[in-house]
Amino acid sequence: MMSQFSQKPARKWPVAVLGATGAVGQTFIRLLQGHPWFEVTDVAASERSAGRTYGEATRWIEGTMPPEVAGLTVTTCDPSQVRARIVFSALDANVAGEVEAEFARAGALVLSNAKNYRMEPDVPLVIPEVNAPHLALLDVQRRARGFAPGGGIVTNANCAATVATVAIAPLHQAFGVEKAFVTTMQAISGAGYPGVPSLDILGNVIPYIGDEEPKIEREMNKMLGTVRDGTVAFAPFAVSAHANRVATENGHLVCLSLGFGRRVSADEALAALRAWRGCAEARGLPSAPAFPLVVTDAPDRPQTRRDVGAGRGMTVTVGRVRQDPILDIKLVAIGHNTIRGAAGGSILNAELLASQGALDSA
Repeated sequence: MMSQFSQKPARKWPVAVLGATGAVGQTFIRLLQGHPWFEVTDVAASERSAGRTYGEATRWIEGTMPPEVAGLTVTTCDPSQVRARIVFSALDANVAGEVEAEFARAGALVLSNAKNYRMEPDVPLVIPEVNAPHLALLDVQRRARGFAPGGGIVTNANCAATVATVAIAPLHQAFGVEKAFVTTMQAISGAGYPGVPSLDILGNVIPYIGDEEPKIEREMNKMLGTVRDGTVAFAPFAVSAHANRVATENGHLVCLSLGFGRRVSADEALAALRAWRGCAEARGLPSAPAFPLVVTDAPDRPQTRRDVGAGRGMTVTVGRVRQDPILDIKLVAIGHNTIRGAAGGSILNAELLASQGALDSA
């Protein structure tokens, strides 16, 4: 069904950002500025930043810092110090696991960018246009883990897996993917700030990103699976991934070769991609793009510089759809890693939950 409301609610929900001083935390702050449904009331970070104002504690790299958050006092990532019950987590995986669980146990709904809980069987791993029904796992999670009322953890995927999954979803739904060969060219912003040293990346391609390939190979199957009897039945296709770091600022470009249960023509694939609009529940939400996926016919696109900002960074652009001589179809996709693949994806997940009434007690 269509999202039950897309207009401004009677009040804004207060929200917190954990890891607020880091690169993804700053993207959360920027994207939440002027949001019609959410208001940042809490910013939390490490002990070395706690007690200072956000403006003092943060080396801001996102343009101009929103003045309404500059004067907020940074707290530690402790549920007793954070008032908001809707929590966006930009924490590093080294600390995210226990901290996010503490917030959930205290009754906060955590929208996480970290890898820690993505593959847990009772934790939704969600791209709203692809698998909105997976949010039903929250009820299973709360019963199994004994979280306080309203508490829970919802994750978004690895940034490259997000781009690949949006590109594959229409084709998997139409024809049933059986094999996927994935090669990524990932921007340096995916490494955080300050990221990759300049003498390592300038004029170079690094064919290794720690733990990236396993995340791509397992997360897509969960997101493209179906919820049955309180768990996810994974999409049963094989994925082989190569991950490369390249000297672009933002945007992960993904080359895909796909095999299906039958021979699929390029024209059939293009028709499926162009017709796809994703789950109706995600349409009309404040951060949702008009088109989650667009197809370009230009022979040399998508390109990072020209296409990464499509749909305010929330649209995945697909092009070069053609026959593959080994599998069936090959194509290229580009998406914004820190917006669609990180902060923007989490905010859209929160909007989806809000539209379903899941935040009414927050």
